[in-house]
This record gives sequence, structure tokens and C-alpha cells, in this order.
Amino acid sequence: MRQRLNWKKQVCQGAPYFVFGPVSTDVAPGYDEITAAIGGAMAGAAGADILCYVTPAEHIGYPNAQDVYRGVVASRIAAHVADLAKGYPGAENWDLQMSQARREQNLEAQKTLALDQERLTNFHSSEKPFCKKCGKGCAMAVAGEFFQELPWEC
Repeated sequence: MRQRLNWKKQVCQGAPYFVFGPVSTDVAPGYDEITAAIGGAMAGAAGADILCYVTPAEHIGYPNAQDVYRGVVASRIAAHVADLAKGYPGAENWDLQMSQARREQNLEAQKTLALDQERLTNFHSSEKPFCKKCGKGCAMAVAGEFFQELPWEC
């Protein structure tokens, strides 16, 4: 895909390249924000500079405010994934900081780092328990046993 975008960016003389909702599959009506986020991450990794958000209702009805919110969040996630794929140090550092905060179960740090702070707060203030379900199967602990290059100790 990168080669397909490179010539387009050349034709545009280096102007930022915009992709309009690259839905990666058409078999998931009502989930277009997810399929577009997948397509957007792929397009961003291939060189697209600007992504368009897509709502869950995009091709089946009129979106409401919650649909727009979900579409924007999905697009922001896609853009972050594209930044990770491009190797941007700031993106990787953000993920590493969140991983450390999760491992330490530092809720305040997680709230500060979360892309959607309100959703994280709502999860933690609901009846759902804080992460304790994995026990010895915690991915952070298991990864720490097998990989010596992690930026933290488990």
C-alpha cells in the first residue's frame, strides 16, 4: 500500500495526503467506525497523513452525537496505530507509559494517559472490578518471564 500512496503524494507535491474513511470490509454494517479504523491504520502506516472519522451509522442511517464520538475515538486510535507503525518515538513512549501504569495498577496515571479518560473513569466507577482477573496469568508478568528487554521489571 505504501507504494500506492507514494506516487499520489508525489503528484500532490508533498502536500498532506488525506484518506476518506477507508472501510476495510463491507460485511459489518453498524461497525463502520471499527472497519474504517482498521483501514485508516493501514493507510496511515502506508503514508497517509490525515484520516477521516467514520461513524457506526455511516452507511445505514443518520449518526447521532454518540456515533460521532465513537467514530472520532476510533479514528484517533487508528492514527496512533499508524504513528506506532511509522516508528514515531512519542507514540511508542505513550504506549510504554500506559503499559507501565497498567502493570503498576496506577489508575491516576492511566487516566492521565488514556485516549478516552471519561470512558476509563466510567469503567472504574462501575460495578466492574479493577484488573485482578488474570492473577498469575497476567500478560505483563508472563511477558516479564520470557523477555529480558522490557522497559520494566515484573
